[in-house]
Amino acid sequence: MNYRTEHDSMGKVQIPGDVYYGAQTQRAIDNFPISGQPIPKELIHALGIVKKACARANKSLDVFSTLKNKITDQQYDAIVTACQEVADGKFDDQFPIDIYQTGSGTSSNMNANEVIANRAIELSGGDRFDQNKTIHPNDHVNCGQSTNDIFPTAIHVACAREIMNALLPALREAARVLASKADEWKDVLKIGRTHLADATPMTLGQEFSGFARQLQQSCKRASQAVYPLLELPAGGTAVGTGINAHKEFGNVVAQYIGQETGLNFTEAENHFEANAQRDALVEAHSLLKAVAVTLFNVANNIRFLGSGPRCGYNEIVLPDLQPGSSIMPGKINPVLCESLMQVCARVMGNDFAISQAGAACGQFQLNIGMPFMGATALESIKLLANATDVFTKRCLTGLQANVDKCSDAIEKSLSMVTGLNPYIGYEKAAKLAKQAFAENKTIRQLCQELEILPEDQLTAALDPSRMAGKE
Repeated sequence: MNYRTEHDSMGKVQIPGDVYYGAQTQRAIDNFPISGQPIPKELIHALGIVKKACARANKSLDVFSTLKNKITDQQYDAIVTACQEVADGKFDDQFPIDIYQTGSGTSSNMNANEVIANRAIELSGGDRFDQNKTIHPNDHVNCGQSTNDIFPTAIHVACAREIMNALLPALREAARVLASKADEWKDVLKIGRTHLADATPMTLGQEFSGFARQLQQSCKRASQAVYPLLELPAGGTAVGTGINAHKEFGNVVAQYIGQETGLNFTEAENHFEANAQRDALVEAHSLLKAVAVTLFNVANNIRFLGSGPRCGYNEIVLPDLQPGSSIMPGKINPVLCESLMQVCARVMGNDFAISQAGAACGQFQLNIGMPFMGATALESIKLLANATDVFTKRCLTGLQANVDKCSDAIEKSLSMVTGLNPYIGYEKAAKLAKQAFAENKTIRQLCQELEILPEDQLTAALDPSRMAGKE
């Protein structure tokens, strides 16, 4: 491999000859061979968006003209273009630094600065390998910025975009499909269950309407998760005072990012809070955890309802997707329920990790868990979005009702006796239930034998449609 020599404030560094990053990126590569996982591409793209907004803000506020090393309009245009290329994913392979790096994200911020600067030099007709940087990663690309305000800004932008563009559409489609199943099965009578024990009749549609409502509420919670992320730390620079940034910089940057993303980003109300703590990210992820709790519950209920096919509940039929056993021929498992449940468990664990980092990694003016927190939050969003999308397309849409199985269980249920309470009272009804169980009879059979009620009253009292609120 060919190498070239770059330098930073600490001296010279040997780096691969054709890469766009520079000395500080290479130092971080050498220092952090930890997980082999670079920061998520969504965060890289957000850095491109944020850096572009910062360049535009500095241009519109006439900051570039005040610098010792001024840049031309052509160089400014090149910076903006390079930022856009980063945002578009053109240089994802130029961001190799591990997630588990310096806690502020300085290494990845400088990675972005170096890539953008070198690409802008190239675009403006210069030699990006020249050690005399006509477009400097710190002086120009990072103008008016500190990692301490820009990296968390990029985290907010990345997470908000992914919630809006990936997670919410997946949740909405799941809610829609569940609601359609609820309508389709509105007349399919079945037995309800509480404490995993037989309860009074209901319809399969009513049961699935509950699931649909859970997903509708999850959509609401995912939308709410965006709001704490809309305040951006940009403009606070090192500790929140805004040193070396124009006083309007944060406001203008937020406006430009809003234009770029279609989201209503605003400058942080208090830069000391916005720089020092990651409470907004903790809040956002706690709502994502609530979404995970709901998805886990719905997937698990569907898994149980489809259990069998002969020795379980078997009230719904799940699509057959793949062989379920390496030893039991013909066995089919609820694989997509299981996949989604595993994802949800991961997100719940992620929430504890983010909460711990938010509580313990923030001292004075900086939280030093940012790369990990950002990457973990983005992992949660991606996993929830992808797993929900697949679960909806390959499981929910293909669900079928086992009408005969649902119907058979109703007459056998001892909880049918609940319909007799207004006629004979709770105590006598309880005795009938125990006797029916002991004699292996249905409630209807025993009531007919004992002539508990006239037949017309008994039929009305034990009508499952009435008990399910259908009549």
